[in-house]
Amino acid sequence: MTSTMSVQALGQINAATHPCKQAGPTSRPRLSFRKVNAACSPSAQHRFLSGSRLLKSASPQTVRHRQTSVVASSAAASTPAVPAAAPKKENPLVLGALFAGWYGFNTFFNIYNKQVLKVFPYPVTCTTVQFAVGSLFAVFMWTVGLLKKPEFSKDMAKGISPLAGVHTLGNLLTNVSLGRVAVSFTHTIKALEPFFSVALSAAFLGDTPTIPIVLSLFPIVGGVAMASVTEATFNWGGFLAAMGSNITFQSRNVLSKKFMGKDTKGSVRLDNINLFSIITIMSFFILAPVTLLLEGVKFTPSAMQSMGILNSTEVIKKTLLAGVCFHAYQQVSYMILQRVTPVTHSVGNCLKRVIVIVASVIVFQNPMSKQNMIGTGISLAGVFIYSQVKRMSGKKKLA
Repeated sequence: MTSTMSVQALGQINAATHPCKQAGPTSRPRLSFRKVNAACSPSAQHRFLSGSRLLKSASPQTVRHRQTSVVASSAAASTPAVPAAAPKKENPLVLGALFAGWYGFNTFFNIYNKQVLKVFPYPVTCTTVQFAVGSLFAVFMWTVGLLKKPEFSKDMAKGISPLAGVHTLGNLLTNVSLGRVAVSFTHTIKALEPFFSVALSAAFLGDTPTIPIVLSLFPIVGGVAMASVTEATFNWGGFLAAMGSNITFQSRNVLSKKFMGKDTKGSVRLDNINLFSIITIMSFFILAPVTLLLEGVKFTPSAMQSMGILNSTEVIKKTLLAGVCFHAYQQVSYMILQRVTPVTHSVGNCLKRVIVIVASVIVFQNPMSKQNMIGTGISLAGVFIYSQVKRMSGKKKLA
């Protein structure tokens, strides 16, 4: 903060004392009798020297009067009505804690989820329970005032419904994939998200990708293909479910731009955390009847014991903990996004995937061949390259 203020102050003083530099919006022009810079135009030099001779020949009272008039009129014209606020500098300790929480909650969500799905193979029920826990979490935050309760309307519901639909399907397909293949392989496939983002944006939003962006997708696709060939837990059900999750989640992003960008008459814009909370509640009501229709009532101790699950209490506890971690890591993710740039968030998300893959391999002792590890590394490096190319493309657009 100190260095920023010093640079601004120096800029104001320099602009005020140099005849060829325009004063900034908060600076006050001062008359200077230094030697005129040779870089100034002849007309500027003539006006400046003429003003100096007039001031020298005038009486002291006239000089003071003219100086006061110049300063007053310039200040009235250049000073803004509301002073600009200094940019807020985020506390690195707070950011570090948020990133640690984001990675920790996401890692435990994947581990608990996989442990439950290995003995309780009902992904629709597990997904519904996670949405139920998230809904209770959101209602609690609104009730105690930790989060401002949004104003909900029919128009808002119409706009959010498509997002809730694809959000529901995306999380369901992710759980289906986690139940069929290794956690590390699911997250390797989910590294293909940038590919589907580019494809869907081009198809539905008319966003034509640049050549560097297209080239950055090659290592992502190639790395996932290399890892898939040698994956020990590979099966088409888990692979296609993860691919479907990619498509639905990127469709959600496209729908966010297409629908949520439109202002509806009388509507109130939602912040990301409230939007996610409403989507979670809507997803629960969408999936609950589907769960009863497809899987019935399975999330009870008696139903689990009839399936041969001896420690039903442990399964219920881990399912609920997975729901808490699921909602918590999403909330923390949005809190981070409010404090950093989207590119920084994207890089952090790439690192999060690396941590989840490493942690799952350690916990579940999944065998990974050398080619599998190389393919996973190439795909994740491709995601990082893609985020950097997007950042450079954004800078060129602003230039």
